[in-house]
This record gives sequence, structure tokens and C-alpha cells, in this order.
Amino acid sequence: MESKGAMPATRLQEEYIEKERLHRKRVTASRFCLLVLLLAVWELCARLGIIDDFIFSSPSRVLLCFWRMVEDRSIFLHMGITLFETLVSFAIVVTAGIGAAVVLWSSRSASEILEPYLVMLNSLPKSALAPMLIVWLGNHVSTIVVAAVSVAVFGSILTLHNGFLGMDREKIKLIYALGGNRLDVLTKVLLPGSVPLIISNMKVNVGLCLVGVIIGEFLAAQKGLGYLIIYGSQVFQLDLVMMSIVILCLLSAALYQGIALLEKRVGKTVNV
Repeated sequence: MESKGAMPATRLQEEYIEKERLHRKRVTASRFCLLVLLLAVWELCARLGIIDDFIFSSPSRVLLCFWRMVEDRSIFLHMGITLFETLVSFAIVVTAGIGAAVVLWSSRSASEILEPYLVMLNSLPKSALAPMLIVWLGNHVSTIVVAAVSVAVFGSILTLHNGFLGMDREKIKLIYALGGNRLDVLTKVLLPGSVPLIISNMKVNVGLCLVGVIIGEFLAAQKGLGYLIIYGSQVFQLDLVMMSIVILCLLSAALYQGIALLEKRVGKTVNV
């Protein structure tokens, strides 16, 4: 029998949900207040001369620089190019990473032969490859995309491959016991069961692709946010540099949140 002092389960669930909502609201409000505080301190220090606003700029100067580029619409071109290069390289990394990991999973010999080379290439500083890519491919968008892909693809292959190897062995044995083959294991166990791993890997890769694009734009671009950073530093327009960095921060956050929304939708689909 239920004790007299016990609360109904639905009431407890509602209280828990309400607490979680309040917690999320407090976290969101705290994040916003922290951002406002940091911007206010930055602006105040610049206006009081505590920091040199020519070198460190200020929120007001950054906003003014952004508004000027909005008026002539040049900022949208640079943002669009950087975003396009990031999305293209990200799509290549996701496709190549999953495909290569599946190949390594399906062939033990290929995995044992290629794994040391993948580790070596993943550890190699990709900025060292950028000048060579310019010589090989020329000063084109393809060079920037290749540079971005090289930053993320090797780590993606290794992560997915190790995740595939850790798949539940009992499920694989069950597929074989029911008369299935390796393709059935791949399509019915391995890939569906690795969806959380793949999405988690995508969260990391989207940021790495953006980093790779900026590295490529530093050396082989005449448009894009990376180009604006290099150009601004060369002509001492540090407001332009800070504005580009702020936009990159916002862009990376937006891309990450986009993957997070995809993760929630996939999670709801799986639960259904």
C-alpha cells in the first residue's frame, strides 16, 4: 500500500521537470550576464586608458567596424565564403571518415597496416602542410578545403574505427547466428549503433574544419574571415581583426549548436 505521506509519481516528475527548467534558465541568464560583464569591462578599460584601444580595440569600435562593412555588404561576402568552405570540408570529412573507418573495420589487415600512418598523419601539424598545398594545388578555394580536410579527417577515421571495434560482440554474433553476413552486421548493428559516436565526432570535426579553413585562408585567400584577419594585422586595422575573431566565435558556436539540434532530433527518432 502507498503510504499516506507519499507523493504521487506524476507530482514528483512535474517538480523534477520544473527544477530542471529553472536550472536551465539560471544557466542561460548567467551566461548572458557573464558575456555582458566581460564586454562592459573591456569597453570600460579601453575608455579609461587601462588598455590601448588601438591595439586591443573595444566592443564599440568592433561594432562600428562591423556596421561599416554591413553598409557596403562586404562582410556578408567574407562570412559566406568562410562558411561555404567550412561546410564543404565538413561534409568531406564526415563522408571520408565514415567510409574509411568502415573499410578498416571490414579488413583487419588494412587496419593493422594503415593505423600507424594514420596516427602519424593525425599528429602532424597541419600548418606545416599549408605552404606545400599552395605549391601543389595553387591559390584556389580547393587548396583551403584540402587544408581544412587534412586537419580533421585523420582523427575522425581513428575515432570512428576505434568506436566500431568496441561495438557489442553479442549483437554481431546474433546476426551471424540468424544467417546474416558482414553487410547485415554493418547496416543493422554497426552503423545504427554508432550514430551517437558519429554525431559526437561531428561536433568535434565542425570546429576543426573551421580552424583548417582559417589556416588555409591565412595563406591562400583573397576573401574570407581568415583573409580579413591577415589583412587587418598587416595594415594595423586591429578593429577589423577583432571583429573577424568575434564573428568566428559566433560562427563556431552556431555550427556546434546546429549539430546539437541534429543530435536531439536523431535521439527523438531513435526513442520513437
